[in-house]
Amino acid sequence: MEAALYGPDGFFVRSSPAVHFRTSATASPLFAGAIATLLVRLDEALGHPEPLDLVDVGAGRGELLTGVLAALPAPVRARVRATAVEKAPRPGELPSTIGWTSGPPTGVVGLLLATEWLDNIPVEIVELDAHSRPRYLQSSPDGTPALAPGELDPSDAAWLARWWPLDDAPPGARAEIGAPRDQAWAAAAGCVARGLALAVDYGHVAADRPLFGTLTGFRDGREVPPVADGSCDLTVSVALDSLDASTMTQREALRLLGVDGARPPLSLASTDPAGYVRALARASAAAELTDPSGLGGHHWILHWV
Repeated sequence: MEAALYGPDGFFVRSSPAVHFRTSATASPLFAGAIATLLVRLDEALGHPEPLDLVDVGAGRGELLTGVLAALPAPVRARVRATAVEKAPRPGELPSTIGWTSGPPTGVVGLLLATEWLDNIPVEIVELDAHSRPRYLQSSPDGTPALAPGELDPSDAAWLARWWPLDDAPPGARAEIGAPRDQAWAAAAGCVARGLALAVDYGHVAADRPLFGTLTGFRDGREVPPVADGSCDLTVSVALDSLDASTMTQREALRLLGVDGARPPLSLASTDPAGYVRALARASAAAELTDPSGLGGHHWILHWV
């Protein structure tokens, strides 16, 4: 999974994520506007620091950072130090005002953001064999999954027992060992000296763990078999309760930031037809971002410092 996503020929190194799947960051400018509102409120709470950091971990090609900067009031934007964290080469069209690095900076004062990054942290996947013993899933030479012989590493077994026990599950049941994700989140959040670390992702808690795991692939806007050859995104849903953070749904978070899908009053159509069409388009975009069965069901994972 590490090589398929982040190796020299990995999916995220040679592909632009926005081409392959739709996220909140690419679905509508309203999402960038909401993050800008959050940053303005955070700036006030922090006493207007200079610089005010805005760090995007797993920044793709910098689309979200560009949108947030455009949505900020000019006085705030003038103090923002924007940094994209990504393993791919820096895009040539990215504004020079946005820094580019392969690892998050330390001492962040402001907002560290990670949208749909945690689901792409490489993790071990285990499956119960015919005797209900957990075995690591690995790729065989022909690309089909196979079970590795031998016992689990003690640390992986301990994580599994605490967060995703398979005691009563049938053979073939799977679990995803989220320890590397927990560590990656702790390291990213630890880069914040004052402010907020925010991850936006899809996931589950102990009460609704999927019996056969969540590993899947995406390419060209559709779900595909998860083959570890760099040709597609490999993603697993986040075990939210193993992270040291508070959470809320995206629907809840965006409504707190002024984004909802309420339709404009019909009377506006007769007094300002063009304004009504614009408001209707905005409401439609907001509805997609807040739909509880879609993007609105994603979780905002918050760690305050």
